Amino acid sequence: MELRQLDAIDRTVSLGEAGKGFRGRVVCLLPLPGSGRLAPEEMERRLIEMGFIEGVEVSVIHEGPFGRDPIAVRVGGSTVALRRRDAMAILTE
Repeated sequence: MELRQLDAIDRTVSLGEAGKGFRGRVVCLLPLPGSGRLAPEEMERRLIEMGFIEGVEVSVIHEGPFGRDPIAVRVGGSTVALRRRDAMAILTE
């Protein structure tokens, strides 16, 4: 991994850690083994299908009432609901 890529990752925040009102851009997807119910490759594919691609603007527009889960995220022109554990794989800045 290049030094520039490492610097970018150091400045990121996981979308799963973000609160209501957060606005940012997707830097990369980084699903980790054992972090969800799906294999990392499958989780990445599903997130891409929902529109979470590098550079797209995202904002957290709603949090669930219990444990702040799930979250509603505006991604591009769409709104999607995600579990926070799944949103942890989306790195933003």
